[in-house]
Amino acid sequence: MENEMRSIGETALDSGLSVSALRFYDGAGVLVPVRVDPASGYRWYGPEQVEEARLLARLRRAGMPLADIRLVLAGWAGADTDLVRGLLRAHLHRLERGLSDARSELSAVRALLEHRENPMSTPLATAVTTATTATTARLTLSAPELAAALDAVRFAVGSDPELPVLGGILFDIEDGALRVVATDRYRLAVARTAATGHTGPRLQLLVPAPLADAMRALLSEDAPVLLTVDGDRVALETETADRQAAGRCLGHEFPDYRRLVSLPAGRRVLVDVPAFRAALETGPVRPAEREQDGATGEVSVLRLTADGAVSLADDGADDPADVGLNRAFLLDALAAADRDRLILELGAPKAPVAIRRPDDEETFSLLMPVRLDA
Repeated sequence: MENEMRSIGETALDSGLSVSALRFYDGAGVLVPVRVDPASGYRWYGPEQVEEARLLARLRRAGMPLADIRLVLAGWAGADTDLVRGLLRAHLHRLERGLSDARSELSAVRALLEHRENPMSTPLATAVTTATTATTARLTLSAPELAAALDAVRFAVGSDPELPVLGGILFDIEDGALRVVATDRYRLAVARTAATGHTGPRLQLLVPAPLADAMRALLSEDAPVLLTVDGDRVALETETADRQAAGRCLGHEFPDYRRLVSLPAGRRVLVDVPAFRAALETGPVRPAEREQDGATGEVSVLRLTADGAVSLADDGADDPADVGLNRAFLLDALAAADRDRLILELGAPKAPVAIRRPDDEETFSLLMPVRLDA
């Protein structure tokens, strides 16, 4: 593997991206090198990342936002290409008529996608099982813990009809734990709860949001609940089996969220949530009118102060390290985290901002930043 590693210079030459661009995409958590030398800080990339860098270059030439590119790269190696196709289609719909160069680049990406779907050799099987007609499983969960996990991620479920794969919550079952994950491209949330009874390989279910909401409605008692998987059908029932929510999983492959949350470490700041929320609700904002910013609305600009705190910038003169976030999204994330104190982790200005619980590293959310250079 060491002999196959590519230096940042070689990766830049083979991909068409500059060395500075590769450094930028590393800092933004879009294309993170396999290895960084701890002494020199020099970056090394795996051979498969050269193809991803080429793809990234094409998508950027086509003007695709970083939030969408991160999902394209995360879903690129999957067997179900609906998400990648949906992202390409959604971006095309946003482009103005007459952008022939961008259309040409996206067509090239589709051609590459067709090539991946019809490879000359069969790829190695992964250790992940998705819900199919041959899958069965039964596991026991704590109702209060599952309720808290669903509450922590529900705000991040997507609603774009072009991307139905993001309209559900991923149930990821592995090693005695259930992780629930949701993303709408501009924000992502992950939560974990303990699970017993499943001893097989890793199992992933994509539960439609309405079914997940029906499951959440059952979790009103402090008692165990049973999650049953039978093919593409999933059911949650109470311990006494007197109430049940059941339905079919979505037939799409969710993006690899573990890759999406693999970001360079940022600076962590502990914030008092009630005070921070009050400052957000009454503090300075800027308009956000471009769709790639995640939504139209208002943007709060976060600035790290000299004493290690976070303030809201209101002077109109941006510091290069300032980070803009959709205010409504940030308020949603604070509410979902459900703590009086939270950790904000800020990396590069273009990297996602993490909202973490001090007492639970397994439950967190990420928010994509808003460009401040418009």
